[in-house]
Amino acid sequence: MAADEGRPPTYLLTLSCADRPGLVFAVSSWLMQVEGNIVDSQQFDDRLGHQFFMRVHFEAAEVTLEQLRESFAPVADELGMTWHLFSAVAPYRTLVLVSRFGHCLNDLLFRQSTGALNIVVPAVVSNHRDFERLADSYDVPFHHVPVTPDTRDEAEARLLELVDELEIDLVVLARYMQVLSDTTCQRLRGQVINIHHSFLPSFKGAKPYHQAHDRGVKLIGATAHYVTPDLDEGPIIEQGVTRVNHRMTPDEMVQAGRDVEAQVLATAVQWHTEQRLLLDGSRVVVFPR
Repeated sequence: MAADEGRPPTYLLTLSCADRPGLVFAVSSWLMQVEGNIVDSQQFDDRLGHQFFMRVHFEAAEVTLEQLRESFAPVADELGMTWHLFSAVAPYRTLVLVSRFGHCLNDLLFRQSTGALNIVVPAVVSNHRDFERLADSYDVPFHHVPVTPDTRDEAEARLLELVDELEIDLVVLARYMQVLSDTTCQRLRGQVINIHHSFLPSFKGAKPYHQAHDRGVKLIGATAHYVTPDLDEGPIIEQGVTRVNHRMTPDEMVQAGRDVEAQVLATAVQWHTEQRLLLDGSRVVVFPR
């Protein structure tokens, strides 16, 4: 995402805290102090959970990101805010993990190459070598990290090493068919996005599309969610569906499902990199474009 030529640098502030009077005023007053100009502002009051959520896109000249963070910290501390403040244009360093289904990986790499997603992929990690040539075609380093029952801990340690070495902002499981440990899920909370078919928990196990075909389903789809220690039960970011019918073969349903998976995952990644997602317990607050 390129900055508008001639415009001041732009930033994204997101925050959440217990709801109380004066929160918007506090943020607005701070923006006045740093001579910030609001480009877009959205907020949400969770009346049931008594929580407040806010996303502010603003521009500010003659002040650095670190200076902005330093000046906002006392405001956030006083009001008990959980907050993030980032450049609105800096690309997210995104580590993509994949196993033996490459449609989501291919889609993400293509969108990165065309600038459709504000990400840079420093590496692709896989427990198989199937998509090494695909990564090479986009000049993205490929790391083969085999996973067996005996090497699972070592493989996950290597994954975390790459997260640190490459200064990763976001990890995407693009049909990575390995379960991350509870420790890793907790360490990377809110930084790992997964994609799976929406049949869960209806059609678990092998060949879910074939199971759906046998049951004569009329809708298939996909769900993107943040990863938590509870397998495939993390906070939902986005979902999509497409209609199918009795004339379609299981393989045709698989292809239709993969198209939905790629689109839903790309949307989830885009929203995350645009700071449109805030965790609200087991839910995700999504500020629309």
